[in-house]
Amino acid sequence: MGDQDSIGIRTNIPVIDMQKFPDSGEYEKLKEACEEWGCFRIVNHKIPLTLMSEMKTVVRSLLDLPMEIKNRNTDVIAGSGYMAPTAVNPLYEGLGLYDLGSPLAVRNFCAQLDASPHQNEIIGTYAKAVNDLAIDIGRKLTESVGLFLDLFKDWPCQFRINKYNFTPESVGSSGVQIHTDSGFLTILQDDENVGGLEVMDKYSGQFVPVDPWPGTLLVNLGDLATVWSNGRFCNVKHRVQCKEASIRVSIASFLLGPKGGAIEAPQEFVDSEHPRLYVPVTYEDYRKTRLSTKLQAGEALERIRTPCNS
Repeated sequence: MGDQDSIGIRTNIPVIDMQKFPDSGEYEKLKEACEEWGCFRIVNHKIPLTLMSEMKTVVRSLLDLPMEIKNRNTDVIAGSGYMAPTAVNPLYEGLGLYDLGSPLAVRNFCAQLDASPHQNEIIGTYAKAVNDLAIDIGRKLTESVGLFLDLFKDWPCQFRINKYNFTPESVGSSGVQIHTDSGFLTILQDDENVGGLEVMDKYSGQFVPVDPWPGTLLVNLGDLATVWSNGRFCNVKHRVQCKEASIRVSIASFLLGPKGGAIEAPQEFVDSEHPRLYVPVTYEDYRKTRLSTKLQAGEALERIRTPCNS
C-alpha cells in the first residue's frame, strides 16, 4: 500500500477518507495502513479548517512567550509539561496539556500561560474536537479488525505543541531524534508550510518524507498499539529533519492508554499460532520504562515481552 518508485521503494503513506466510512473498502485500507505502515493521512475529517488555522495562530503566540511563563507549564505525568531545548534535541521546545477531555485541565493549562479569553476558547474548542476525533479513529481501527469495542471513551489524550527553531546552521541536521510514540495513537496537525517530518518504511528501513498537505491530519500508531494488537500493528519510527532555516510549528495529540488500567491484546488476537507477545502494562509504567532506559524507538517493548517470547 502506498506509491512506489521505479525500484520498488514505497514513497507515500496511505490516505484515509473519513467520509467514506462505513464503506468496507475504507475499513480494509485502514487495517492495511495500520499493519503495513503504522501511519496514515486523514482527509475529510470533522475539524473545521478555520479552527485548525486559529489554533495554529494561538500556538505560535504561546511558544513565543517568555521562558519564565512557559516554565509554569509543569508536568502532570512525566514529560507532559514544558520541554526546553536539550543537548539531545537543541532545536526543539514544546508545551504540553495532559487530558484534552477534561475542561478543568484545559482551563489550568490556559491559566498557567496567561491565555486570553479568546485563546481559552480556541484551545478548549480544539481540545474537544481532537479528543473526539482520536476516540473515533480508535473505534474505527478496532472495527477494521472485526472487533466492536468501546475501548477509548475514558482514555486520557495529551497534546504537545512543538516548535523547531531551525537556523541556516542547522539545515541538514535532526530537529528531533528517531523515536516511536509511547501511547496508542497520535494525531498530528503538521506545519502547513515547513516540511521535515519523515517516517520509516519498516520493510526497507528507509525514511519517507511526509510533506505538508494543508487541511489534513496525520495519524501515527505508537508502542501500545503494537501491544494491543499482539504485534499486528506497526509502531512507526519517525523523525524531524531540518530542511530549511525557518521556524516549524506542529500540534501532536496523543491517545495514551486506559487511565490506571493495563492494556493487553484481546483474546481474539491470541492463539496457538500467535502466542501472547507482551505482558499487560499500564501506560504510566510503560512510559517510566522508556524514560528510565532511554529506549525511545520501540526497543522498550522488549522489556515487556512475555517470558516465552523474550
